[in-house]
Amino acid sequence: MKALLLIDLQNDFCHLGALEVKEANSIIPIANDLMSHFDEIVASQDWHPADHLSFAANHYWKKPGQIIDLNGLEQILWPIHCVQNSMGAAFHDGLNTQKITKVIYKGTDKSIDSYSVFYDNGHLKATDLHDYLQSKNIKELYILGLATDYCVQFTVLDALELNYTVYLIQDACKAVNLNENDGQNAILKMQEKGAIIINSNELLGL
Repeated sequence: MKALLLIDLQNDFCHLGALEVKEANSIIPIANDLMSHFDEIVASQDWHPADHLSFAANHYWKKPGQIIDLNGLEQILWPIHCVQNSMGAAFHDGLNTQKITKVIYKGTDKSIDSYSVFYDNGHLKATDLHDYLQSKNIKELYILGLATDYCVQFTVLDALELNYTVYLIQDACKAVNLNENDGQNAILKMQEKGAIIINSNELLGL
């Protein structure tokens, strides 16, 4: 069995969002087209409390992009984004949410960030994604979303560690690129660890 995993296709990561990822909006129609090829479609949402400690605004004299130690883990500080129940945390209006069979919330603990849809950044707690996939006997994951160099990369690496066969749909992923080549380097790392890199047209039969 296989599933399509849509990572963080939320307003705050798209055009004019609080943490806009360049060209993120171009992913939405690809995601919609791909949904008809899958029976199981799982979507994640960053779902932060307003006092989340990954937000630069919640630290004195800190700015987005700075790196701090947060409870023993290296933490990049971000603009306030994807606050629970806010418009920014909602799925992009263009996404066909009616076909989504499961939503996974992450980043809900204010004291630790959660890039991966499987675990927080310290691997201290798991979401219910793995249990859900196991209950559906899903062995193959096709992954797309935002952002290549953070939530996509961490999710792919965790999925590989959990022995899923992972396909990264690279034309349906966009990177933050705090450093110029972060996105491309993330793709190379995922491929080195065992991810199969494909384009959406290979699934759409074009």
